[in-house]
Amino acid sequence: MRAKRTLVTGLLATAALAASVPAADATPPATSPAPAYRTNCPQLDTSLTWYGDNRAKLQKMIDERGSCSGTGGPRPVAAFDWDNTVVKNDITDATLAWALKHDKILRPKSWTDTSAWLTPAADRALTRACGTSVPVGRPLPTSRNAACADEIMEIRSTATTMSGEEAFAGDWNHRRTVPEYAWIPQLFAGHSPKALNSFARKARAENLAAPVGSTQTVGTHKLAGYIRYYDQQKDLIRTLKAAGFDVYIVSASSEPIAEAWSGGVGLDREHTIGIRNLTRHGKLTTGIRGCGDVADGRGDALPFMDGKRCMINQEIFKIKGANAWQRQDPAHRLAFGAGDADTDVTFVDDATGAHLAINRNKPELMCRGYDNADGRWLVNPMFIDPLPQKPGTYPCATTGAAAEDGSHVPVLRADGTAIPDQTDRVFGG
Repeated sequence: MRAKRTLVTGLLATAALAASVPAADATPPATSPAPAYRTNCPQLDTSLTWYGDNRAKLQKMIDERGSCSGTGGPRPVAAFDWDNTVVKNDITDATLAWALKHDKILRPKSWTDTSAWLTPAADRALTRACGTSVPVGRPLPTSRNAACADEIMEIRSTATTMSGEEAFAGDWNHRRTVPEYAWIPQLFAGHSPKALNSFARKARAENLAAPVGSTQTVGTHKLAGYIRYYDQQKDLIRTLKAAGFDVYIVSASSEPIAEAWSGGVGLDREHTIGIRNLTRHGKLTTGIRGCGDVADGRGDALPFMDGKRCMINQEIFKIKGANAWQRQDPAHRLAFGAGDADTDVTFVDDATGAHLAINRNKPELMCRGYDNADGRWLVNPMFIDPLPQKPGTYPCATTGAAAEDGSHVPVLRADGTAIPDQTDRVFGG
């Protein structure tokens, strides 16, 4: 059980949100003026480089919302996405690559058992590539069978087979889940959570030891071969904790994988939220825990886009049922949120003190970041190998946001007006 938090009571919002329209904010609680500099207040490391005046703005938010504010009350909450927000590169990709190179995927009875959305075309491709000679429940020899490793990697990265056929089909809410994200935890069915955590730890050691910029090959797929913690984010998390913030990781990685990494920034299992497989007799199954009023099952509610809000509301603020999907009053919202992709946009936008967007050219997040409707958005290039300026503009006014049915729609402000197209203004040299 995760530790319960003492919360300021307040009315819960009851109106459902449109796919890309945040509810209008209630007036935030009054805060004391930012305190004068005091040597005993937790300070961000001034030797670490941030873009522009982002460090000063973050420090101001920490001083206003943290223990130096003198306002008392419940601990403010901060939440970070993980991949490419706290670290450079992707821990799920790293763990899957390690598992394929070390024969850790167990053969399912049928590939269609791994996902309710897997297509017959994907089932045929995986069966053909991986074969049927290995007994069910035994490790597939993916370190030697490049075709099998390739099909798994291609479905993970593109949601298509190696021949280009769709790997997933059916109905799902595109702001709550994505089948290829759910599929990776489902592939590890039959292992214990402890075993999956150990795979992730071994992948972690390998990727931290590899030189920055290195790549690896799995099957014929080339992908990043290194991961690094961002020093700036480690320092920000340290400072937030020292200032009394309750800090969480909310990731679309499998929870045992995320737990293998979060200790590196001083966060424990209780403060690490990820995809949660159902277990049977101590082993992971293909079932995934739901959120709010979405039942456990095939993975209809992941910590993905609106699902990250639901997980934060449910697990941190203890809001149950359908209300967990709704934007809450300021007393039951994050003070700070950080992310790098559209998968993070909902919870980052929910923050009342500051929203940190790491620029990876993801349209909905960057549209909101550059529009800066509440004056609290901070955009920062990636701290390692930042992207150059995006050519053209972000299509905020037309197709910048994803709707629940998967179509692309305008990015709307709280008042219903569309955000104008935005030029990329904060980027690497």
